[in-house]
Amino acid sequence: MNAPMQNLAISLGVMQLARKIPFENPQVLDYVRIGYVASQVVALAVYYYTSIKIKAKNDRTLLKYVEPASPMTQEPGKLVTTTVRDYDLAETSKLIKSAFTSIAMMAFLHIYLKYTQPLFVQGIMALKSLYEAKTVKIHVLGAAAEGDLKRPFKGAPGLFGASADPQTDKAAVEEAEKRIGGVKEE
Repeated sequence: MNAPMQNLAISLGVMQLARKIPFENPQVLDYVRIGYVASQVVALAVYYYTSIKIKAKNDRTLLKYVEPASPMTQEPGKLVTTTVRDYDLAETSKLIKSAFTSIAMMAFLHIYLKYTQPLFVQGIMALKSLYEAKTVKIHVLGAAAEGDLKRPFKGAPGLFGASADPQTDKAAVEEAEKRIGGVKEE
């Protein structure tokens, strides 16, 4: 099962479970709120710890790849030259931004619109995202950077399996260098 379908299945399963929780009970609602906040704090703390580990490792190995072109344009992909350290920090930064976006969305849904079920669902999904984070697997859990964890990371496939992955082969990198001269990512 591909990742988007797995996320959908888990979300639907957790939503069915959430329907059985008596959110009208103020004590239960308080426990769900505490659980949501705790899961978000754990996720953000692990992402912060991951960034500290990346900075401590300070892997300056050069990484060259061609970013996939946007499917809406005819332009070719852009050459990116960076280091493993900078790449991993950028990926971890994306995870942190995603977590804060989720928190902002939940604050709106729960405080303004008074929805309670999404608190439970997003509390579980935050932990699932933490488990799936590739930089966390490499730097915190100690997994080797090979296979799916090889940099640059492959893009997550869409709901129907299509994804544009970065090109790392020598021919694609040389072609991009000739075409545009390269872009240094800081």
